[in-house]
Amino acid sequence: MPDTPHPNQFALLGQRRFAPFFWTQFGGAGNDNLFKFAFTVMVTYRVESSSTLSAGLMVNLIAALYILPFVLFSATSGQLADKFDKAGLMRQVKTLEIAIMLLALWGFVAGNVAALLVCAFGMGLHSTIFGPAKYAYLPQHLSTAELTGGNGMTEMGTFVAILLGNLAGGLLMAFPQGPLLAGLACVAVALLGWAAARFIPATTPVDPQLRINWNPFTETARNLKLAASDRTVLQALLAISWMWFYGVAFLTQFPVFARHVLGGDEAVASLLLAVFSIGIALGSVACEWLARGRVEIGLVPLGAIGMTAFGVDMYFATLNLPQEVALQGVAAFVSDSAHWRVMADLFLLSASAGIYSVPLYALIQQHTPVTHRSRVIAANNIINALYMVVCSGYCAALLVAGVSVPMLLLSVALLNALATAFLLWRQPLYGRRFVAWVGRRAVA
Repeated sequence: MPDTPHPNQFALLGQRRFAPFFWTQFGGAGNDNLFKFAFTVMVTYRVESSSTLSAGLMVNLIAALYILPFVLFSATSGQLADKFDKAGLMRQVKTLEIAIMLLALWGFVAGNVAALLVCAFGMGLHSTIFGPAKYAYLPQHLSTAELTGGNGMTEMGTFVAILLGNLAGGLLMAFPQGPLLAGLACVAVALLGWAAARFIPATTPVDPQLRINWNPFTETARNLKLAASDRTVLQALLAISWMWFYGVAFLTQFPVFARHVLGGDEAVASLLLAVFSIGIALGSVACEWLARGRVEIGLVPLGAIGMTAFGVDMYFATLNLPQEVALQGVAAFVSDSAHWRVMADLFLLSASAGIYSVPLYALIQQHTPVTHRSRVIAANNIINALYMVVCSGYCAALLVAGVSVPMLLLSVALLNALATAFLLWRQPLYGRRFVAWVGRRAVA
């Protein structure tokens, strides 16, 4: 497939090789978060008294059940995506999603927490199987010049869908018939995703003779060994996983940060999520313009600099905030100019994370042999999950030790500088490409 001299990532939305895939993955990410947030609201406000676990423990159990399949079944999912037609596999995953959401509808209406916990695990499994096919599909249908833009659009769509899913879940559960409405919405989104998947073009299997190893433990070890065999790919995988550590640290602190640091109510916490998600989305789609039709790993240090610089500045922006007696709503919050610096820093650090991550995904797709690309991406999902678990433990340990949320986030921003220094030490090419990129932009 010939390279496009000046690709337009938005034009891909009008092409069958990309548009059905985009809307399929958009619906899946949105439904994941619609379901999870609606379930979280339900156990927090509606059925806590009927459960033997507190709302706080239930929220963490939901998150754990969602992440568990990534650890257990990513390796198997990578094999499936390498062996079979990725379009067919994605269609089967969307059929599974419909079944899970029908059970969720019953669970919401009946107030059956156990059934909804099964659905949380099921949606984690749905995303686990979909992930390797999702990222390995792109390089089979896009040219090298389109790869950065295609990944940017995919990342943008994912984070916009996450935002919309969370907002929809919260809004629907605010109605008296919230559980019914949320359940129906989950089924409707699953059906729309299934319909979009019907139009994904067939994708030639890259290793149809592959014999599936159904033992998740031995196959996980094999996948990690496969990823570690190429130093360039391994460093990119670790760098992406670090981005998830960084992102999860910020995302999980928004409710406490909004209430106890910014003096805002639940709506302000949602505003922070919106600013963060939009920042990553715009940073992701900006990569095509910044890279000018190439896989440009010189953008990785640029994004990393922003992640640290704006993370550090956000800490200093919180030092002199006014102490509110009563919690503020969004209108009062945004009318206070003291809060705009915090929101600007949050937007810019998240946009930097988008700039940081997109070239890394494109590098992995380009550098990994097609015959086992899905299995390497599956290894990435495993490492991502492990980093997220470590992040949760790190944040919990600091909070238990009495560290404030702004100080916790500052520590993550500073750790990002160390992680970047390690990446540049292990792979000096990132630094050289960054210097070359700055030189080209200065001349232009």
